Amino acid sequence: MPSSNNSWNPIGGVFIHYRGNAQLNGDYPNEEACRRDIADVYENHVGGGEFEGDIGYNFLICPHGNIYEGRGYERGEANAGNAGLVDGLGRNAGFYSICALMRANQHPTESMLRAYRALIEHLRTAAPTRTGLRILPHSFGYETECPGNLTMYAVEGSTIDPAVPWSGFADYQIFAAQRWVNGTYANAPGYLRCPENGRTGWSTVLSLTQALQHELGISPTVQSFGPGTYNAVKNRNLLPSQESRSNLIRIYNGALWCKGYWASTSHALWSGESQTAIEQFYTDTGLSYTNSTMRHAMWPDILKALLRMDQFRLVPGGDINIQKIQRRLNLRYVAEIDIPAMGLVPCDGIYSRDVQQGFMMAVQYEIGIPPSSINGYFGPGTQTGLRGVGSGPLAGDLRYLFRSACYFNSPTMLPGNPQTPLMYRPEDIGTDTVTSTHLDWVRAFQRFSQIPVTSTNDYTTWAQLLVSCGDTERPAAGCDCIREITATRAAQLKAAGYRIVGRYLDEHLPPSDPYYLAKALRPHEPQVIIDAGMRFYPIFQYNGTELMNFTFVKGYDQAVVAHQKAVGFRIPAGACIYFAVDYDALDVDIDNNIRPYFQGVKAAFAELGGRYLFGVYGSRNVCSRITHEVGARWSFVSGMSWGFSGNLGFPLPENWSFNQIREYEFQPAWGLDHNVWRENSDPGVSFLVNGE
Repeated sequence: MPSSNNSWNPIGGVFIHYRGNAQLNGDYPNEEACRRDIADVYENHVGGGEFEGDIGYNFLICPHGNIYEGRGYERGEANAGNAGLVDGLGRNAGFYSICALMRANQHPTESMLRAYRALIEHLRTAAPTRTGLRILPHSFGYETECPGNLTMYAVEGSTIDPAVPWSGFADYQIFAAQRWVNGTYANAPGYLRCPENGRTGWSTVLSLTQALQHELGISPTVQSFGPGTYNAVKNRNLLPSQESRSNLIRIYNGALWCKGYWASTSHALWSGESQTAIEQFYTDTGLSYTNSTMRHAMWPDILKALLRMDQFRLVPGGDINIQKIQRRLNLRYVAEIDIPAMGLVPCDGIYSRDVQQGFMMAVQYEIGIPPSSINGYFGPGTQTGLRGVGSGPLAGDLRYLFRSACYFNSPTMLPGNPQTPLMYRPEDIGTDTVTSTHLDWVRAFQRFSQIPVTSTNDYTTWAQLLVSCGDTERPAAGCDCIREITATRAAQLKAAGYRIVGRYLDEHLPPSDPYYLAKALRPHEPQVIIDAGMRFYPIFQYNGTELMNFTFVKGYDQAVVAHQKAVGFRIPAGACIYFAVDYDALDVDIDNNIRPYFQGVKAAFAELGGRYLFGVYGSRNVCSRITHEVGARWSFVSGMSWGFSGNLGFPLPENWSFNQIREYEFQPAWGLDHNVWRENSDPGVSFLVNGE
């Protein structure tokens, strides 16, 4: 029956409902039970007189995934229309009402969630009266528990939102922790609310951190587990099993749930499940819970690790041998030696930035740097130590660290066509024996990295293992710069040992722009470089430091410009043009932006006849992925950006041609990048051609 209220335009979206605490004998075992319950809803609504003589919901969804029509596409009456406007719209006049056949003690099935998703998609795109993008719980701005355990899905961006990919079930225990922490600490000074979506994330664990601070008397609260929080936990000196304050127990249980451990379902209670979980977490970090001294001393570090997004169990793609190294780092250097600047490193089997920093601290300790001076930075003191004790005979923990670094940098490549990957053997990490397989790997690594093949742990090898720039003082035959290479400059470069220089084909900014660099090749410049007995390699970069630059269309368009410029400079066919990714692109950036950009480059070059090859400039990870997934011919590695996450835990790409290891002022007002040019790689441009 149509509503007598003619104000009906559901452009707002949908409200989500459930059946609440209504009595039902058992669950919904079959469709007969579902239809019987819908009939009960109808009779209740019609008889109640509050829904215009009809069922109040537009649609109902059962646990089996079936969608039932209530009022259909007419105005609904079940959204608490007197509760106020939402986005300027009446709750009944501007929103559909969708009810789940689900009681307060029940959870949605996958079929139900998928049906919600399909119905919302239909209402947005195909319904006679279409709706907008909002997805709201009945409790939005209204005092009700409805829609119960569906509340965490009743939000844009959840798994029932067809505008985003299906993400499966949320976690009710995380949802409960989110609702509790938001409701309890909303007025705590500095507190920032976390999403109530049943999914862990930084916002949730940082809100729990602020709750911890408030309970420990820190005000205002901040979203950081810093020294003040650490010391407050240390001074309280109570493990969860000894804790009497229920709010602190709630925080600890919530943190365990967020970390993926099964804890107490009654969050205010420290149960046997909670105790088992915390003991397992100690073990997963590499520490001992049974050691009473360690158990108490490490509690602040354990709690800090719980309230971060670091993982301490093997993740998909993680390496169990790396995990063993990570756990050893935690046991020896955090628990036993207690390096002040070092926290627990993740134990997920992934060599990440935090692991790199902890590993560097371990190396610093073993080469004799005092614990109070350890900072994880590859600075002068560390370099001096590696040139000294680090380059001598190794044994014990320093030997273990050197061999761990070898494993982190696996595989290296053996020469050949094609090259053959060589992994470092895990068995060689924990032995003092100088095995033939260890020596074979070290020699292969040195040869592949183009450093002296000494078969030893010399400084240059240590540097190459620890940071992507390696030994920045080692000689290199390549360079790149933004300054015009005149005849005088070419002679100076050649006299300094350089044999090839990278130059930019174009610049996207006009000379009038304040950021204009005048970096593009001049018309006469290629011949000047060649006449000086040098070679050059072309680089192309438009906004390479910004994610917005990287789309398929921009890759295609910029490749067309690069092709035209290269032809104009008379660069011969077969030359490789490097397209730049000049920032620390994460895997998600590569998936969504960088890869499509290079697919655009590839498509344009193919349509233009395949005259030129394309290469990639970027971190090791960017170079490797674009090489394997798109087909870049050569990789120009931004090795001097050793802090990039894409340069940590990733070996040199197998097709590297240049490794940019240092930036310096070669002459006054003439900056130069010092690049190792790999033998038998990209030959660069050594001659020019006439015409097409």
